[in-house]
Amino acid sequence: MIPRYLPMVLVSAGLQACAPLPEQPADTVPPATEQAAPELTLNLPQQSAPAPCNCEVQEDVAARDQTFLERGYDALSQGDHIEAVKYFQRYQRLESSPEAEWEAGIGIAFVSMVSSSPFLDPEASRKSWRRLNKELTPEMKVHPTSLIMRDALESFAMMDRHISELESNNSMLQEDLQKREEALKRLRELTLGQRGARQ
Repeated sequence: MIPRYLPMVLVSAGLQACAPLPEQPADTVPPATEQAAPELTLNLPQQSAPAPCNCEVQEDVAARDQTFLERGYDALSQGDHIEAVKYFQRYQRLESSPEAEWEAGIGIAFVSMVSSSPFLDPEASRKSWRRLNKELTPEMKVHPTSLIMRDALESFAMMDRHISELESNNSMLQEDLQKREEALKRLRELTLGQRGARQ
C-alpha cells in the first residue's frame, strides 16, 4: 500500500530540482575559457554536375537501332500502310531466317486486312494467315508484336467470315421476299380477275 504522503514528497522534490541555484561568490566561480568549437568536416564524395541530356541524339540512336520490322510496326501505327509494307518487304529480303519470313508475312497480311489500307484484300489476307499459321512452330522465336498481329488476324478472319455469311443470308432473304411479293401480286390479280368475271 502506498503511503498518502508519498505524492506530496515527490512533487516537492521535483519543485526543488527546478529551483535556481544560489549565487556563488565571484572568487569561487571558475573563469570561463573560450574554446573554439572544432570545425566538422564530412568525407562525402564530390558530385559533379550531371551532363546535359542530348535527347535528339538518343532518339536518333534509338531510330538507328530499330530493325526494318520494327520500323514497319511504327509506320503501321501512324497509318502509313504503304511505308509499312515497304519496311516488311525489306526485312523479308535482308533477313534470311524462317522467323523473319514469318514475321514479315504476318505484317503484310495484317496490312491487307486493315479497312483503311490501300492494299485491302480480306480474302488474300485470310489465305496468308492460314498458311502462316501452319508454318509457325513452337521452336520459332518471333517478335511479340507479330504474335499479336496473328491473333488479331484470326479475329478479323472470323468476323469477315461471319459478315460473308450474313451477306449471303441477307441476299437469300431478299430473293425469298421478292418471290413472295410476286406471288402476292399474282394472287391479287387472280382475285381481282375472278371478281371482274363474276360481275
